[in-house]
Amino acid sequence: MQNRMPFDVSKTESFYDKLGEWIGDIFYDILPEAGFELRDEQIYMAFQLEKAFKDKKVMFAEAGVGTGKTIVYLLYSIMYARYTNRPAVIACADETLIEQLVKKEGDIAKLEKVLGLNIDVRLAKSRDQYLCLKKLDQVRNNDFSVEISDVYQKLPDFIHMGGSMQSFERYGDRRDFPNLSDEKWSNINWDTLQDCFSCEKRHRCGLTLHREYYRHSTDLIICSHDFYMEHIWTKESRKREGQLPLLPEHSSVVFDEGHLLEYAAQKALSYRFTDYTLDTLLTRLMENEVREKTLYTIEEALLDNESFFDTISQFTAHTKGSEKQIITKHPLVLKTCRKLLSTLQSLEEELVFESELYVISEYDLKIVEEYLEQITYSLSLFLQELNGITWFEEGGGERTLVIMPKMVEEVMREEVFSQKKPFIFSSATLSNQKSFDYIANSLGVKDYLSFSVASPFAYDEKMEVYLPRFPKGSMKDKINYLIKMIYHSEGRALILLNNKEELSHLKKQLSGVIPYPVYFEGDEEISTLVSKFQNEEHAILCSIHLWEGLDIPGRSLENVLIFSLPFPPNDPVFTAKRNGVDNPFFEVDLPYMLLRLRQGVGRLIRSEKDRGMVHIMIDKDIDSNVLQSVTGAIPTKPKED
Repeated sequence: MQNRMPFDVSKTESFYDKLGEWIGDIFYDILPEAGFELRDEQIYMAFQLEKAFKDKKVMFAEAGVGTGKTIVYLLYSIMYARYTNRPAVIACADETLIEQLVKKEGDIAKLEKVLGLNIDVRLAKSRDQYLCLKKLDQVRNNDFSVEISDVYQKLPDFIHMGGSMQSFERYGDRRDFPNLSDEKWSNINWDTLQDCFSCEKRHRCGLTLHREYYRHSTDLIICSHDFYMEHIWTKESRKREGQLPLLPEHSSVVFDEGHLLEYAAQKALSYRFTDYTLDTLLTRLMENEVREKTLYTIEEALLDNESFFDTISQFTAHTKGSEKQIITKHPLVLKTCRKLLSTLQSLEEELVFESELYVISEYDLKIVEEYLEQITYSLSLFLQELNGITWFEEGGGERTLVIMPKMVEEVMREEVFSQKKPFIFSSATLSNQKSFDYIANSLGVKDYLSFSVASPFAYDEKMEVYLPRFPKGSMKDKINYLIKMIYHSEGRALILLNNKEELSHLKKQLSGVIPYPVYFEGDEEISTLVSKFQNEEHAILCSIHLWEGLDIPGRSLENVLIFSLPFPPNDPVFTAKRNGVDNPFFEVDLPYMLLRLRQGVGRLIRSEKDRGMVHIMIDKDIDSNVLQSVTGAIPTKPKED
């Protein structure tokens, strides 16, 4: 431990005292000498954070844009990891943001350069961020496109060799294939039909090699909230199956954009049942020499599966701006559900006999058994009056039933916050009317530390905010205004949208219209798009998911255009939230919108030298109370258009 520390600690000295001295030297001397601005807010945050690490407690660290909070929590996390000889985990809001910390312009690179530190930082991405060799082999038989051929050609030589691997390299990360669209990638990446544990390619699999790599990090492991929660919910079952947990033992956890953790916790506990998946599995099963009774049961299950999803499709309602459809539990829906459940339970019994005959490959049989177990459990939950949320999704030729628990605080309290280690929630928006009780209660946190520091930026001098008004539903007027503002800033624009419909419409309207590079989320891997946007000064980036976490200082981003106020959709998740409060609009919709709006506006000014404009497009007939809330949420008085 001692030789990895940038400061000396004798046997009679306190690690925390010496760490505090070193942190003080960094912020008062080292960083200012390297050209960094001395910020009182950053220094205050640093010494507040020391309490959480020293006492191993939960801390809600609310710090405004420009306080340099990332550098503060990185310094403490790295040094605490070296002190305990266990890596720290930094959990970002989603997969699109975890690359932001390790980009060449990011805070980790800055710390390495200024402090002369060699920081061991490794990314732990979700399984769907990796190439699946089995799926690639299947796709190559039907897809002869240049993109798929290039993926295959770029595979390392050791993949095609038999015997043991004398040498190998990590490969197969989504980022390795930046030019593939999300749609193409979904055909060759890992999905729930892949059983890695019994796959004969697992020792040559990119996912396996990446997992082995990040587990040996000595300083930092960076993952998404979703990934961290999947680790929590699966660690015991993985141990029972003889597998290692997704993450190794770690010393501390930082939840960047921590106000979003509740949704990740709910998502990790959700059960998803897709008609196409069951159809594919059972059809594959029929290709084996199974007994006649088993074959009959499979055929019956296929018919029942189709009948259930056909019926449920008749009793669902679409919600604008969301893929989640509301389900009405009509007696006919429940009847077809019971029929499918009964048939699948019969099939499970038949497969017990088939396993003793060895006519089905172990790989296929294990996938089917595990998936059937999950489906039958999901269907039984759907039939119950459980304290949860259900919805229906359709897309890409698939229909999916989703069941999500409504309340997660009890599980979070027992499985996460019962651990005696520092848990840091970092965000510019954690409190509600200066109280942290709302987020603490929703996550099951009973005992915590907290503080708030405002942004040090003089927004009145740096930011111009406009609130242009448009007739409700007037997309043409909005597009014309947006194009005009893009010309005004000569590109350099981030356009934030609320849903895929807005993104699709904008894509059609902007194509070939303006003389600057325009990048749309989904066309390429997201960190590749962000890098292009940052390094091409006059580019435009259109995104649904970059309201939070995007950090582009300098002239590449001088214009943020918010296409519409980011109210939550009327989908089952938010409907359930609304049903649990007395005043849904003021307790759910408005706070959500204002939180997201503040995050979106916060993308503009990222450094002391930044300047620019924000355009928030609103309806002409906007409610006066909502307008007052919007103007109160932004950091400077709006200007007349």
